[in-house]
Formats: sequence, C-alpha cells, structure tokens
Amino acid sequence: MKMEQVAGQDRSAAQYDKMTKTPIPKLIVKLGIPTTVSMLVTHVYNMVDTFFVGKLGTSASGATGIVFGFMAILQAVGFMLGQGAGSLISRRLGKKDASSAGVYASTSFFLALSGGFLIEILGLCFLNPMLRMLGSTDTILPYARQYVWYILLASPFMVASFVMNNVLRFEGKAAYAMCGLMAGAILNMGCDPLFMFVFDMGIAGAGLSTALSQCISFCILLYMFLSGKTQSRLSIRSVTRDLPQLGNLAATGLPALLRQGMSSIATMLLNHCAGEFGDPAVAAMSIVNRITMLIFAVGLGVGQGFQPVCGFNYGAGKYQRVRRAYRFTLALAMVLLGSFALAGLICAPWAVRLFRDDDKVVEIGTLALRLQCAALFFQPLMVMTNMLLQSTGKKLQAAFTALLRSGLYFIPILLILVQFTGLFGVQAAQPIADVFAFLTALPIVVWFFAKLPKEDAAAER
Repeated sequence: MKMEQVAGQDRSAAQYDKMTKTPIPKLIVKLGIPTTVSMLVTHVYNMVDTFFVGKLGTSASGATGIVFGFMAILQAVGFMLGQGAGSLISRRLGKKDASSAGVYASTSFFLALSGGFLIEILGLCFLNPMLRMLGSTDTILPYARQYVWYILLASPFMVASFVMNNVLRFEGKAAYAMCGLMAGAILNMGCDPLFMFVFDMGIAGAGLSTALSQCISFCILLYMFLSGKTQSRLSIRSVTRDLPQLGNLAATGLPALLRQGMSSIATMLLNHCAGEFGDPAVAAMSIVNRITMLIFAVGLGVGQGFQPVCGFNYGAGKYQRVRRAYRFTLALAMVLLGSFALAGLICAPWAVRLFRDDDKVVEIGTLALRLQCAALFFQPLMVMTNMLLQSTGKKLQAAFTALLRSGLYFIPILLILVQFTGLFGVQAAQPIADVFAFLTALPIVVWFFAKLPKEDAAAER
C-alpha cells in the first residue's frame, strides 16, 4: 500500500510539472489534438446519422434536428456537472490537493447517473409532449419517436460519459478521453447502415446505434478511472453532502448548463420557427447546424485543450502562463476556424445536398450555411473568453458570457427577424447573434486581464 501511495505521489508530481512547466504552445497542442480529434469524431458520427437518416426522406431528416435538441439537454446536464467538477479539479490539482479532486469527481459522476435516469423516466412518460416542445411537426413526429426512444434508454450513461470526459480533460488526460469517444463513434458509424438497412429498422436503427455507441464509450471511460489512470478517484463513499461544496460545484458548472441549455432552447425555437415554412426548412436548418458544429468543433477542441492548462496554472498562481495560454489558443483557433469557414462558404450547396438531395432543402440550407460560416470568424474570442472565465472560477462573468450567443441575443433576434423577414430570419439569426456576442465578450476579456495579477504567486505550494 505504501509503495502504491509513493507511486501515486510521483505521478501527481510529474503531472504538476507537466502542466506548469511545459512550454505553452507545446502543451496546448499536445492536449488540444486529442480533444479536437474527439470533437471532430463525435460530430462526424452525428453527421453520419444525418446522412443515413436523410436517405429515408425529408421528414426523417427533420427528425434529426428534433432529437439533436433533446441530446443538447443531456449535454447541458453532463457539461454542467463535468465542467463544474473539472474546473474545480484542475485548480485543486494545481494546489496539489488530490483528495478534494476525488470528492468533486465522485459527486459529479453519481449525480450525472441519477440525473440521466430522471431524464429517461420523464422522457418516456411524456414522449409526445417532449417532442412537440422540441419543435416536431405532425409529419416529423413518428420518425422522432422511433429515433429518440433508444437514446432515452441510454440517457444515464450518456450524461455520466460527459462528466468523465470533462474530468479527464481537466486533469490533462485528454488522450484517455479521446479513446472512449472514438471507440463509440467508430461503432456508431458502422452500426448505422447495419441496423437501418440490413436489419431494416429504419430510423429506429439510427437511435439504437447511437445508444449502443454511447454505452460503449461509458464503459471505456469508466475503466480509465477504475484502473488507476487518473488522479481523481470515483467512489460512492467520496460523494459529498456538504452544501457549500455542492453549491460550489453547481455554481462553477452553471455557465456550461446555461450555454448548453440555451443551445437546446435555441434549437427548439429554431425548429418551431422553421416549421412554419415546412419540413424542408426544418431539415435544412438541421443539416446546416450539424455542418457548422463540425467546423466549430475544431475551435472548441483547441479551447478544451486550453481549459486544463488555464485552470491548473491559475490554481498554481502562474498568471503569466494563463495570459500566454489564452493568446496562443485564440490565435490558433482563429486560423483553424477561418480556414474551414472559407471552405464552407465555397462548398455550401454541395455540402447541404450531400445530406439531402432536395432542391428546396438545398436552397434554404445554402444561404444559412454561408451566413453561419461567415460568422465563425467571430466565435473564437467569445468561446475562449467563456472558457477562461469558467476555468478560473469567475462564476458570474462566465454565466453571463455563456448566455450571450444562444440566449440573450439569438432568441430576440430570431423572433424579431422572423416577424419582419420571414424565412430569412431563420437563416440569419444565429450569425447576427454571433457578431453581437463577440462585441460584448471583447471588453470582458480586456477587464479580466487588467485585473489578473501581473506577477506570478511568490511560492509554489
């Protein structure tokens, strides 16, 4: 036992040195590559669903947008607990406090399982009202019911997987998180055509494929914790009942909940507004959102490589490394997203038609995709600022910036534009909201760095 403790302390010391002494560009690229690959693979297999489901018709293609809104709810709960715990864990490990890290990891994991189970029960009991609320039309509803049923059954494992993935990332173990996500994604890509067309399950096969892939990811991620590959330990005995600790976990994760929750609400509202112009509009916006999220996954993956570096060094009092990490990550994300956005602007019609060969869908989707690709240039600063604030424990500011893109700006802009410009409002609301969110986030990040100490903390803990 004593030898195991010494080995664990050596691993912790080595990880501390890695996170606080490795040159910033090398460290962020090293952590950012696995997270970017994970994000890309995750979005690719979401797009595989969209591609194969699109073979079943326009209404079936619209169902992917409806179910995407439900999965955003699962992500909201999982990211609140996972990023809340992850931010606290990275700062605790920066202070060399591994025991507190285990408390937050265990608490968030078991809360995620419980929350996912509750969502599953409520979703099965109120299936039709839930899908209507998510924006389903009469013609889309039968497809959405079949698609979401299996995903509901896997809800506890999906939410818990989001937590474990985030805890691994914030520990600086992004490669382990990547293994779990990629295994599930590859399985989903192979099972989609098998279940849908070989076993003749139709859209239900896509739902079963997604559910199975998420369960496999859960098992692989859980193994990383149970096999001692992490500094945080999962144990039911470590779950805290201390209200201040629970409040700190919830408050730290609130920005992620708001960001993902607003994204889910925005998707519902967008589906409702698009539904007024028929199933082709719902299908087109569903396809466009999947494509732009794939592009945005590159910037988000780089940003997720930044988060553990930021939290770890902030906790260790190494403020100059926090500054350098933010500047480097922002520049890298701008270059990467800008390159992909240019490709999206040029290839928009072909990209939409790849998922649904319907002239009306392509017409609506092409303009929407080009507008959203143009707005991608404004997203890196907004997202990196939100990640910076959350990783350093600036709860109120992080919560506010999390609300900007899909909440405070998008919802009123969408409702106003649809009234005055019709379908164009559905296509243009998100890009306009992105510009306003950028203009709001800019002075906030200037304020943060003006307040951040100019010199590193004097002593290393």
